Parts: sequence; C-alpha cells; structure tokens
Amino acid sequence: MMLIRAEALSLPHPALPNANWVDSYSIQLDGQAMTAKEVARRIFARPPVWAQRLMAMRNALVGLFGLKSAGRMEGETGGFPVILDNPDQVVLGFDDWHLDFRIVVDIKSTQTGQILSVSTLVDRHNLVGRIYIFFVTPFHHMIVRTMLKAVARLA
Repeated sequence: MMLIRAEALSLPHPALPNANWVDSYSIQLDGQAMTAKEVARRIFARPPVWAQRLMAMRNALVGLFGLKSAGRMEGETGGFPVILDNPDQVVLGFDDWHLDFRIVVDIKSTQTGQILSVSTLVDRHNLVGRIYIFFVTPFHHMIVRTMLKAVARLA
C-alpha cells in the first residue's frame, strides 16, 4: 500500500524565504535509487489527462488576468523552469506579480529505499495571489497526490 503523508514544513524555507503558504507530501519508494532530477522527470513525464486538462484551462484563464502561463504540463519539468538542480533536490518555479512559487523535489535514502518529498512554497504578494491559491489548492492537492502515487508505482 502506498501511503502518502502530509508533512509539516517550517518557514522560512531556503527555496523561497518569503513564502507564506506551503504544503508538503512524502511517499516511500522501494525500487531503484534515483536522483531528485530523475524523480522530477517521472513526476512530470506522464501527468494524468485530467490534470493536463485542468492546467490547460488554468493557462487559458490566467492569461485573461495578465498572469504567467506555466506552459503545457509536459516535458522534463512540466513546463516549470529549473531553479536548482542537485542529486538530492530539484527546485522548480517562477515569479509573477501576484505570487512567486517553488516546487521542491527532495529525495532521501533510507535502509529500505528512498523517501520522496514534494513541497510547494508560495509567496502570495496581494489579494489576487490569495484568491488564486484559494481556488487552486483543492486541485493542487489532488494532482500532487496522484503524481506521487504514479512515481511510487514506477519505482
């Protein structure tokens, strides 16, 4: 059974020191040892079709309000720019006028495999950023949990 755990993450965090919204999930990987970049590739390699459609809708809507589009949810990093890349951690994200965000993919070796953690950090700059996160959060939780389960199945 794949158990996804919601993790407490303290702020400030080095990936986004001014973050004022955070969530973090982890899952045990029992297969081959992977680097954080390999895990990030697996997370974004095959996003669920419903998540791709949600992202396409999001991208269409945010353009009407002058917000940046994340690109298509595909490719090595799901259309998110790489900010930091080392064997144990990859940080993706970008800054916009309403919020800055980072996706932090951490991998830690254990005696029985690896622990994969995916954390999302957001610095909401204004009311628009707060409203955006309010509406996106339920979908974000579903997408992250689904993608972690998919990585664990492939590990």
